[in-house]
Amino acid sequence: MEQAVMMRGRMVHFASGETQLQRYGRDDSEVIWSVHRGRLNIVMLDAAEAAGARIHFNRRIDGVDFERRTLELVDDHARSRFCEPFELLVGADGAGSAVRRAMDAVAPLGERIEPLGHDYKELEIPPGSDGSFMLEANALHIWPRGGYMSIALPNTERSFTVTLFLPTHPPEGEPAPDSGPVASFQTIPTVADARALFDRDFPDLLPLLPDFDRDFVDNPTSGLSTLYLDRWCHGDVAVLLGDAAHAMVPFHGQGMNCAFEDCVSLADKLCDDGLCDTGEALAAFEAERRPNAEAIQRMALENYVEMRDRVDDADFLLQRALERVLADRHPGVFVPRYAMVSFTLVPYATAFARGQVQRGILVELTRGVERLEDVDLDRADALVAERLVPLDAA
Repeated sequence: MEQAVMMRGRMVHFASGETQLQRYGRDDSEVIWSVHRGRLNIVMLDAAEAAGARIHFNRRIDGVDFERRTLELVDDHARSRFCEPFELLVGADGAGSAVRRAMDAVAPLGERIEPLGHDYKELEIPPGSDGSFMLEANALHIWPRGGYMSIALPNTERSFTVTLFLPTHPPEGEPAPDSGPVASFQTIPTVADARALFDRDFPDLLPLLPDFDRDFVDNPTSGLSTLYLDRWCHGDVAVLLGDAAHAMVPFHGQGMNCAFEDCVSLADKLCDDGLCDTGEALAAFEAERRPNAEAIQRMALENYVEMRDRVDDADFLLQRALERVLADRHPGVFVPRYAMVSFTLVPYATAFARGQVQRGILVELTRGVERLEDVDLDRADALVAERLVPLDAA
């Protein structure tokens, strides 16, 4: 937690220049955290070594013999090769997993990669001249612009990491005359083009980016995709987890948390005396986790649309307000989906299914309604009682 900054909600920066904090939860007991990934990795490596793990750097997998249970490793620095035996190979090696490629080569995993069609580029807001945050520190800042957006996350050194999300290619149809640069990475190839876009759509953000030109040129434009597999296991020999099994887009902030849940589940299954052998444990792990991974992958995709298109929409804001009212009127029954995902250990699949039901209730109650005061709360209570059971009974 020393590496983290608390974020109590989304600070929405409207095109008009106004801002609005949209809380994630009821109060500061329900917040999310911006974590410096590099420092977190160091903390985790130290914990792994303290638990007895032996860590070898500068070695990459060049091949796997699943029958003999051996790894072929290459050290590119020392220009040497190693052959290491293993009992169980856990592929936790990220979206570009070499373990996954090796598994797929001997028994296809049904891999499907679905590009989002949007890419991202990182920029930076440095601390102020007095070392202070240049924006509200305890918030995730969003500049939604319908179809694309910028966000800013606070860091412990009082800077912000800014991420610009744009379509890869121009949207279909002709742009309006004199509308300025089309919002896609393909149509802002130069710094001048990018500055023109920010001048038009993010005029309050651009002055906070003193190294805009350098960052735009030096920082890569990276793609966003979702990875789906039909299988995560190879008998009792190998298993995938985390991004190697289910890489997702980052818009729910749950990719790392989902991987941590994978670790807990895998450890539980391997230690379960009721399971006969390692193969049965791996199969039970996959059966438990794959539906939950697929649920959070879908929610992450939905959250991108919400963040870029809906957080400044009147209907959305009305439904968010009603959601809080119903959560107060029906504690433990009507629980906002975001709260289930971010503040509880409710399985992702359960949160997704209940969220679908609750979304239907909110849409039904706000159809044709413009003010919260005009919502029929007696009807709302009846719909909640009819369609939802207490969360602890789900």
